[in-house]
Parts: sequence; structure tokens; C-alpha cells
Amino acid sequence: MQKILVIQTAFIGDVVLATGIIEKLHSAMPDAAIDILVRKGNENLVSAHPFLHEVLIWDKKKNKYPNLFRLLQKIRKTGYDKVINLQRFAATGLLTAFSKGKQTIGFDKNPVSFLFSDVVLHVVSNGEKELHEIERNHELIRSFTDDKAARPKLYPSPENNQSVAKWKQQAYVCIAPASVWFTKQFPFDQWIELVKSLPDHLTIYLLGAPGDFALCESILSGTEKKSVINLAGKLSFLESAALQKDAVMNYVNDSAPMHFASSVNAPVAAVYCSTIPAFGFGPLSDISHIIEVAEQLECRPCGLHGKKACPLGHFHCARWIGNEQLLAVL
Repeated sequence: MQKILVIQTAFIGDVVLATGIIEKLHSAMPDAAIDILVRKGNENLVSAHPFLHEVLIWDKKKNKYPNLFRLLQKIRKTGYDKVINLQRFAATGLLTAFSKGKQTIGFDKNPVSFLFSDVVLHVVSNGEKELHEIERNHELIRSFTDDKAARPKLYPSPENNQSVAKWKQQAYVCIAPASVWFTKQFPFDQWIELVKSLPDHLTIYLLGAPGDFALCESILSGTEKKSVINLAGKLSFLESAALQKDAVMNYVNDSAPMHFASSVNAPVAAVYCSTIPAFGFGPLSDISHIIEVAEQLECRPCGLHGKKACPLGHFHCARWIGNEQLLAVL
């Protein structure tokens, strides 16, 4: 039986997208024992995944490097046949290089890639078509699977589904209004305008982490609708995905809730402000909508990731998105 380790210790959305690798590995090698390494806090996304043997956890916030060394010892003791690193950072590169894995695979942009047995070119676009992140990740395993990347998939448990069943008694939309980055986040007053414009028969659930509660509360208090419910901080990752699954529509930023929706093939409308889908992190659901400014802005995109503020101070990439664009997807 082959033993395989997948390494993805970045943010929540990155872990969701990494589940496409798990799907493909299981399909190609159903008898393999597949483990995944994630940062502490993200383990609940995959702790009950049916195709995973073990979830390894790296606590980066407390005793970061001693914990890394202990992980390396555990990894070396396990003796993996394949170690697949989806990241481009030195710490996980060292884990990969010194894992004692029979085959160590990673991207050329990892500073330790010269120590890997297999190095894969990391590209944002191949010049002819835009590559999605799941396609980039798939290049790491294409040589021993096939040419088709697998979609990410999360598996809410029966308990997760049961816990949100009470919220599904009527037609509803979900809005996840927050982002870690200011320039990725659609302005809250424009979210309020959307909420006010949505049909009265729809219940509106505001989703997010505990730290997003105040933003969602501001949106709720900015409307007079009684059908708006703030669920920020009240649902787990998998419960949020379970609720999104049966929504009429899920409005999201270019952020983790978009990937949650993709992972359960839920309808999604992704609002892009400073970033663009061409970077490869767009929605993957069968029903997917991209909402972005219609005008060609010379300043957009202003970077691969979001920023703490608009570099030019006007935030036209968000402010010039019309409310009618969001309503049109319904």
C-alpha cells in the first residue's frame, strides 16, 4: 500500500482547493493511504474526509519551528512513498526535501526545490488559456494519474447537515461579505444596497468567521428587513458549506467562501474588486457568475493578492460595480 503526503499549510481557501488533489489521488490509487498536512485551525475542513487516512497539523502561531521539527520527525518515521508539496515557501520545502520520501514533488518556485526529486514548473497562465489553481496543482501529480484535474470537494457530515436544516425551511440566499484584504472586499454599503433590493420572499443569511460578526451586524442594521439573519461566527466551515449548497444564490468575494461553494457545487456569484479571475482562483460550480467592473481600469489588478487599502485612494474597481449586476444573476 502506497503512503502519500500532501502538504498545504496556507489559508482556508488553499486547503479547499487542495482537496481536488485528494479526489484525484484516491481515484487513481484507491488503496493508497493519503495524509494531508495543514496549519492549525484548518484541520476541521478535512478531519472527516472519507479519502484521508490522517490529518497532520502544524501550529504556526506557537512554537512554530519546534513544531515544524517535530512534524519532520513524524514524517520521516512514516516513510512516505510520495510527498507532494503544493506550496512555494522554504519551511514546507525543507519538510519535503528531508522527509525521506521516495519521491518528493514540488514547484520550481519553492526555494528548496533543487532538493526535490521531481520539480514542476509553476505558471499563472500558459499563454493560450488561463490556468486555474486546481490545474496548477494537478501538474504535480499528472505524471502518475491523468491529464484532467479534479474539482475540490468538501464532505459536510450528517451532523453538519442536520445543524443547518432549520435554516433551509424557505428559499434563501447567502452573503459572505468579508475578506481579510480590504481591496478584495465589496464595500459594506453596497452589500446593504443589494440586501435591500433582493426579493422579499428570500431569507438572507450573512456568513463569516467570528471576526466578521460586526461587519455583518452593520449590514443587518443598515436594512429594515426582518428576513436578514447574521450567522457570522455561528457556523463551522463545513456547516457553512452545507448551508450554501441549497441556496438560491451565494454572493461572495474572491475569498474562502467562494471555494466553499465550489466544493459543494453550490450556485455562486463572485464579486471581484482589485483581483481578477485570470489569476486562477475563480469559482468552479456548475452555476457560477463573475461580477466585476465593466470599465477597463489601468490600475486593475493592482496585485496578485489583496491590499490593505486602494493604492490610488478611489477604489473604482469596487465602487463602479453596479447593484443591477448583482441582481442580474438571480
